[in-house]
Amino acid sequence: VQLQASGGGLVQAGDSLRLSCLASGRTISDHTMGWFRQAPEKAREFVAAIRWSQRSDIYADFVKGQFAVSRDNAKNTVYLRMNSLKPEDTAVYYCAAVPNFPESTMLRCSQTYDYWGQGTLVTVSS
Repeated sequence: VQLQASGGGLVQAGDSLRLSCLASGRTISDHTMGWFRQAPEKAREFVAAIRWSQRSDIYADFVKGQFAVSRDNAKNTVYLRMNSLKPEDTAVYYCAAVPNFPESTMLRCSQTYDYWGQGTLVTVSS
C-alpha cells in the first residue's frame, strides 16, 4: 500500500483545512487508517484513526471535537477535517495504514501501522 497525503498549507488561526490521504496499490477497505502529526523537535503523536466501518473512529484527547476523520472506500481515500486551527497544531501530518482493525490502544501507537505516507505540512499562523 502506498499512501499520499495532501491538503496541508499555511493558514491563519481559526481557519479550517481538510487533509486527504490517497491509497494506491490495493484497496484499503479492509485496513484501519490513522493520522499522526509531528511538530518541530517533538515526537510523532497520534491524532485519529478510523476503522473499516466509519462508525468506529477514535481520537487523541487533545482533539476534543476539533478534528474529524472520515473515509471513502470507493475512492481509497481517508480525510482529516481540522477546524478552529491553532498555532500549536502546526506540524507535519502523516497518514498510516494497518490491515484489519487492531484494538484502540494499539491504534494510538505508531508502531502498529505498516504503511506510511510522506506527510503534509500544516502551518498555522497566529
